[in-house]
Amino acid sequence: MKISNVEAYWLRCPIPKEKQHTSDYGLLTNFDMTLVVVTLENGLQGFGEAKAAVGSSGSCASIVSCIENEIKPALIGQDAREITKIWEIIYNGTRDHYALNRGRKFPILGHRGLTISAMSGVDTALWDLKGKMLGVPVVELFGGACRDKMPAYASGGWASADKIGEQLLSYTAKGFKGVKMRVGVMDGTVKESIKRVKAAREALGDDILLMADAHGTFSVPEAKKFARGVEDCDLYWFEEPISPDNKQGTAELRATTSIPIAAGESEYTAFDVRDMIELRALDVVQPDSAIIGGMTEAMRVSALAHAYQLELAPHCWGSAFSFMAGVNVAFASPAACVIEFSLGGNPMMYDLVNENIGAVDGDILAPTAPGLGLSPNWDFVNEFKQKIN
Repeated sequence: MKISNVEAYWLRCPIPKEKQHTSDYGLLTNFDMTLVVVTLENGLQGFGEAKAAVGSSGSCASIVSCIENEIKPALIGQDAREITKIWEIIYNGTRDHYALNRGRKFPILGHRGLTISAMSGVDTALWDLKGKMLGVPVVELFGGACRDKMPAYASGGWASADKIGEQLLSYTAKGFKGVKMRVGVMDGTVKESIKRVKAAREALGDDILLMADAHGTFSVPEAKKFARGVEDCDLYWFEEPISPDNKQGTAELRATTSIPIAAGESEYTAFDVRDMIELRALDVVQPDSAIIGGMTEAMRVSALAHAYQLELAPHCWGSAFSFMAGVNVAFASPAACVIEFSLGGNPMMYDLVNENIGAVDGDILAPTAPGLGLSPNWDFVNEFKQKIN
């Protein structure tokens, strides 16, 4: 079960024009991701995703370089079954022996940022491998599924006030009982964001869950104004209202509103999430397995959510690999209630893998296939992998 190779591919695929959308990230014309492949000496392969950006577009060259030049040399010859040990080796670098001997971290300087994103893809690939070795889905390795199915919410909602109702109703027509829309700086003014949310609630009625995601673009005063303006819209949560750099500001907002506050997709490691919890900044925790430190760290965040009576809602906006990583974490966690399902233009969700991913009457079924249950479409990979000088 020794690791013989670790590879990373930056994939960039054009989004069909009819499926493109404009947000605070601008007009998204391409979808990027880093596909991580861990190969054993017997030829068995595991797959994961590492992210250079929370959104769907961004250069992955640095992540590929980190995996190929820094992480790979440390992992060749390691036993792929020792996932926790490997996590410590990558996180602590040359001081990993101290960390393993003393039982506490001695992290390298890059213990936040792209190094953690890079190791996230490797970690997820190792869990995929272990599930395949044992013939079980990863959720079984985490203690089994807490439920047979979970409701999914449709994630999208970029339309203007006069079109947002129509856009969100097109999601519920597919069976989704919850929807998420984007707000924030993309609207120009707080007043316009409020107007769009009110229009959305009016169109949806009272029985559909409605979330609003500001992508961290409001200032603290703007977020307070928005929250006051939509107080009667029964938002299920208000996501990333303020920059993740301003955790105190997020806590300040939470203290002034009854709307649950969600965040965590931009955080690295459970230590960042712990800091937000200690500041009383969160009601809903949203780790992204392709950013937080892999499925290993996402499960540590899940334990924090459970201990502090918070809801866990993994960030599942990405390729099929990070989506299924989030799904397995969500099903293993008693703190999870809903799963994000991207309705933006996302070729990495469907064309990248050979399997079909979908919701059944708005629900996601518990995973049953070994590992993550996915295999890459190598024709797609070879067509869209980027050359890195």
